[in-house]
Amino acid sequence: MTGTVSKRRAAVLGSPIAHSLSPVLHRAAYDELGLTDWSYDRFEIDEEALPGFVGKLGPEWAGLSLTMPLKRAVIPLLDSISDTAASVEAVNTVVFTDDGRRAGDNTDIPGMVAALRERGIEEVASAAILGAGATASSALAALARICTGEIVAYVRSGARAAEMRQWGERLGVDVRIADWADADRALHAPLVVATTPAGTTDALAAAVPERPATLFDVLYDPWPTALAARWSAYGGAVVSGLDLLVHQAVLQVEQMTGRFPAPLDAMRRAGEKALSER
Repeated sequence: MTGTVSKRRAAVLGSPIAHSLSPVLHRAAYDELGLTDWSYDRFEIDEEALPGFVGKLGPEWAGLSLTMPLKRAVIPLLDSISDTAASVEAVNTVVFTDDGRRAGDNTDIPGMVAALRERGIEEVASAAILGAGATASSALAALARICTGEIVAYVRSGARAAEMRQWGERLGVDVRIADWADADRALHAPLVVATTPAGTTDALAAAVPERPATLFDVLYDPWPTALAARWSAYGGAVVSGLDLLVHQAVLQVEQMTGRFPAPLDAMRRAGEKALSER
């Protein structure tokens, strides 16, 4: 919402936050849209500091982007959250409305769907998820929209397995749990979504089949991962974490500014340039 305040502010919050590309992407959008009176910053904020920070924001604030560990912690501070955010109990976007309300949403889920759609993937018969953390729940919610068959989640622990089963039940998704020791089997799925931290899937690179289908690796720095590099070398389609970051940021810019469409290409170029300079 643009409101009546002449100067508008937005920011990304999290801890750690210094690595975040969000300022680069949002500022590129503002430049392209001619929003010279808009600014976008980053703040190192943990769960303890979040209520105080949000409570002090003035009418010039249009919105916030949230990363870990704040996506769940912010929910009690909001007046409403979207069904999408509620489905995974995670908010990555807060918009301050003209009437002073704080509305939460999750753009990671539709961002994943949009990133896949951009590569021509509208529907898959089955899929595999590597990992079972917070990003895996968003991946599961995204797959609920495009996967017509079974989803197999490869996890390391019984606790993680239980969490993924719970998310599957909540989202109405058919999820089968498999042991991480068999993760090489995941690579034969029509769509593989890697949601694990850097280095975790490196050992799987040697197991990439000769004709892989599509890999969605949510990492973007360092890039490419060993798995993504081997996948691409064998001719498979690869969707990167930067693709996800850009698509979810596009939705954030549109919600915060009220301007449609956000400049996807300009935002991606800015992100690629920033990564190349690291």
